[in-house]
Amino acid sequence: MATFLLEVGTEELPASFVKSALAQWRSQVPQSLDECTLTGSAVEVYGTPRRLAILIRDIPCRQPDQVEDLKGPPAQAAFKAGKPTRAAVGFAHSRGVELSALEVRRTEKGEFVFVRRQIAGRPTVEILPQLVPAWILGLEGLRFMRWGNGDLRFSRPIRWLVALWDEEILPIELVNGSETIKSDRISQGHRVLHPKPVILEHAQDYVERLNQASVQVALEQRQALIEQQVEAKTKEIGGAAGVPTRLYPDLLQEVTNLVEKPSAVVGKFDPEFLSLPPEVITTVMVSHQRYFPIARQGTAELLPYFITISNGDPGQQAIIAAGNERVIRARLSDGKFFYQADLAQSLESYLPRLEKVTFQEKLGSMFVKAQRLGKIAVHIADQLQLNDNIRADVQRAALLCKADLVTQMVGEFPELQGIMGQKYALASGETGAVATAISEHYLPRSAEDQLPQSQVGQVVGLADRLDTLVSIFGLGMLPTGSSDPFALRRAANAVVNITWAAALPLNLLQLLQQISLEFVAAFPQSQPLEALRSQLCEYFLQRIRSLLEERGLDYDLINAVLPDSYGDSASETNSDPEYAERALKDLVDVLQRADFLQSIRANGSLAKIYETVNRASRLAKQGDLRTSQLDPAQVIQPELLQQASEQAFYQALLELVPQTQAVQQERDYTRLIAALSQIAPIVNRFFDGPDSVLVMDTNPEIRRNRLNLLGLLRNHARVLADFGPIVKSFDSESRSEKQSSTTGKR
Repeated sequence: MATFLLEVGTEELPASFVKSALAQWRSQVPQSLDECTLTGSAVEVYGTPRRLAILIRDIPCRQPDQVEDLKGPPAQAAFKAGKPTRAAVGFAHSRGVELSALEVRRTEKGEFVFVRRQIAGRPTVEILPQLVPAWILGLEGLRFMRWGNGDLRFSRPIRWLVALWDEEILPIELVNGSETIKSDRISQGHRVLHPKPVILEHAQDYVERLNQASVQVALEQRQALIEQQVEAKTKEIGGAAGVPTRLYPDLLQEVTNLVEKPSAVVGKFDPEFLSLPPEVITTVMVSHQRYFPIARQGTAELLPYFITISNGDPGQQAIIAAGNERVIRARLSDGKFFYQADLAQSLESYLPRLEKVTFQEKLGSMFVKAQRLGKIAVHIADQLQLNDNIRADVQRAALLCKADLVTQMVGEFPELQGIMGQKYALASGETGAVATAISEHYLPRSAEDQLPQSQVGQVVGLADRLDTLVSIFGLGMLPTGSSDPFALRRAANAVVNITWAAALPLNLLQLLQQISLEFVAAFPQSQPLEALRSQLCEYFLQRIRSLLEERGLDYDLINAVLPDSYGDSASETNSDPEYAERALKDLVDVLQRADFLQSIRANGSLAKIYETVNRASRLAKQGDLRTSQLDPAQVIQPELLQQASEQAFYQALLELVPQTQAVQQERDYTRLIAALSQIAPIVNRFFDGPDSVLVMDTNPEIRRNRLNLLGLLRNHARVLADFGPIVKSFDSESRSEKQSSTTGKR
């Protein structure tokens, strides 16, 4: 066993690439070693702005020897009258063995010639130089660059390589035009605190030697050190303990990958800037300067301090603080000027300037988009039957929600869009509901973000996203697996999540039809109406399915409430377009039914009715009963019921009708499951009891009558789900395999 060290030294790497590269290596390097049968090794990855490193402990010194059985031609072709033919000779020659090494073995397809070959394991020091360049150059990231006169591409120029096999240098080269980067045992310490080269005598010394050179290579330890220092500094100035790093986890992760030896430095700014909205101050600090804001202990009130994480000399903290204080003062001065200038006029007065801001070249300006958005918001308000006061707030918020885009503050700090709109709306005398909606209509900004809480904010947010989806789809600019410049996936997900969270009685199918009709009428270059509507419905079904999967629901239960696609192209898994339309007409209901199925699978209720309903559904396919039919009195001929079992079945279906109708009104699916559980023994008697019947009777009228009985049971069950796709025996392994395959298709 040995220890292998690889260090790739670079110019300063982007923090995001350090995080990504280490994650890639954590998964790819062990897999690469396993493929070479170099198993059992512990792979550790390290990274700083100037280096990426892999340390592999207890790696075998050579591969294990292997035995390989090679299959040759059929025995009857290899030997004639006990003598080898040209086929046998050729096979032996191609495998580098004597004819005497050939064996005849029996297989499922007859007798074949085999040869067993011993493959000696190769020394690991011969294998690693072939693997390492692929580990380095196989890393993926954004905006890779070339340098010198070569074609080598990496996030930043590579300046040195360390490759040690215990204490020996492992020869590895990266050729970049006229420059060849050769491995050595020479690393580099901290630029300021240890500018001298670091000579590594042994691979195992890596972490300790770099630490002595003022470089903390372990990311987790570096982050923990930053948290400790920020906590200590926060307490010193009377700030809220534990708040900075907890409130800004992304900033913590970023600054961890921006320094090699962190040193927390406290800076001050003039208290006069606290008159600015706190969002302005925190945006300047966090997004632009990578500072941690400090709040007063026990409150959310900001203090005139900040903490920056320095990569310089801890002995020069006063100088470092002064330099950062000059920067923050200039940025906050700009913010104060923009804020006061923006407040000099009402928010509504900015609307005409939106005509100069392009939403999309073919779709016109943001002013035009705001007008479309306002119409859609009215359609949603109509569906939700909002009262006149709320409708007025919806219309006003829809009109003003994009106005702050042309203010000076948002022009300088785009992250504040919506937030500043809320501030300026209140300053302009708008109602609190309108101001809140202007801010909330951008929510959620990410998958982890909160959703809009106010009804006006929900309506305007839905309208904004639906306008974007219909407009971009209308131009035929559908997102692909690798390209979604208008964030349409996020927009569609937001529509679904907002509707689910607020339990909005929204008919999305009707909305898409209405908005698409208006868009096609206004834009002659649009796709045909039916094509646009179909694509949008298909897209939303995909998003609903994806979100249900993210909730951890079993794939077969999702299939039971949601088809794979829309219209005639629906898959065989659930091919009824009725279910697609039902899902789009009531997003809340499809979620409720999927969650309910998951719960009754867990408590065993589903298993009690599964066999009965599924068997009836399979046979009912051979009939012609419409899936919407529930009343047996309209489709069953009682005089054709020959056996007591089918008469009991018919009577039970009659009694089931009012219960199912109540379920449809109240969505109390527990009641439906209870009713189906009661009817199950009667149906089982119909199938297998002493007075059971032959469903596929030779008499077509009797056969149709019995198929209708089964079809009615299926239809009652379909009020909850299509039981056809549901799998009787289900485990977590089948879930992961199936869901990964369906995700791949999308």
